[in-house]
Amino acid sequence: MKNLKLTATCAILALLASQCSKSSKEITTYDCAGTTATYTTNVKSILDASCASSGCHSASSKANGIDLSSYESSKSAAGNKSFLGSIQHVKGYEEMPKGASKLADDKVKTLSCWVQNSMPQ
Repeated sequence: MKNLKLTATCAILALLASQCSKSSKEITTYDCAGTTATYTTNVKSILDASCASSGCHSASSKANGIDLSSYESSKSAAGNKSFLGSIQHVKGYEEMPKGASKLADDKVKTLSCWVQNSMPQ
């Protein structure tokens, strides 16, 4: 009887865990054909306007230790999976920009394609 209760409890917990993972959104992988995002041409202006110049992730403020004010520091930050999860507003990641609306879809795609294509300068 004890084993039956334990088995039933484990089965219920496994079912609940699988439902939670199915409901959480995944990081989107974009079709980047025709999109050549580089830091200098596309990405820097988005990060400066939305992340670094706002005082949050600048060289002087570095909120949560993240600096998005230069190519090297942005590349380092974007190499972390939480970068895409945050800008795509994926459940389980801190939504960025903090306290503001999600970036426009074209900007999210540009940043995502930049990361997917190994973050060219």
